[in-house]
Amino acid sequence: MKKEPIRVLIVDDHTMIRSGLRLFLMAFEDLKLVGEAANGEDAIQLCAREKPDVVLMDLVMPVMDGVRATREIRSHFPKTQVVGLTSFFESDLIQEMLEAGAISFLMKNVSAAELANAIRNAREGKSIISADINNILKSNQPSSKMMKQKDRYNLSAREREVLACVIAGLSNADIAQELVISLSTVKYHVSSILTKLNASNRAEAVSTALREGLVVVPDRHRKKY
Repeated sequence: MKKEPIRVLIVDDHTMIRSGLRLFLMAFEDLKLVGEAANGEDAIQLCAREKPDVVLMDLVMPVMDGVRATREIRSHFPKTQVVGLTSFFESDLIQEMLEAGAISFLMKNVSAAELANAIRNAREGKSIISADINNILKSNQPSSKMMKQKDRYNLSAREREVLACVIAGLSNADIAQELVISLSTVKYHVSSILTKLNASNRAEAVSTALREGLVVVPDRHRKKY
């Protein structure tokens, strides 16, 4: 049985950006555009009416910015996932967006295939953070000494290993293979990490971990950023 297409809402104050995203969505049979908004306030109204599966959300907009709009959408429409899109290399804004509830975050120069993959993963509740965004967040990652001073979340050694893998973008299956543990054990640790970090999803956990310096990502994984 053929799946229903993923319902997508575009939110960006630039007409050309919206036009480009509209054309992008038309290239994929499993993605369907259900509306466009030029600011966060209009986006919230469209979410109430159209019930999109995924919102492609700009950061900086008039009337209401992407951070506030994301927070409102995730609060009132929890089944709607938000994928942040930006052309600004500002770690504070990116972290605020993730903390507001965006499940994924990408730069606007992302390829069509990468964006389509992020949308599909978002509907399934899976986080995608682009390499450029991870590099921006990683640039503010404190040293291992600071990490020890600031780890007030009571993460176990194994949980920190799992968290480092999550930050590196590994799936649960990849983490199981990397750490030589069962998939069910990985799921248990990920759930525990989200609880301890008070994070609603992997993207928010990554944001908190990098901001607080909770882990140091092994060199062998840095190529994944």
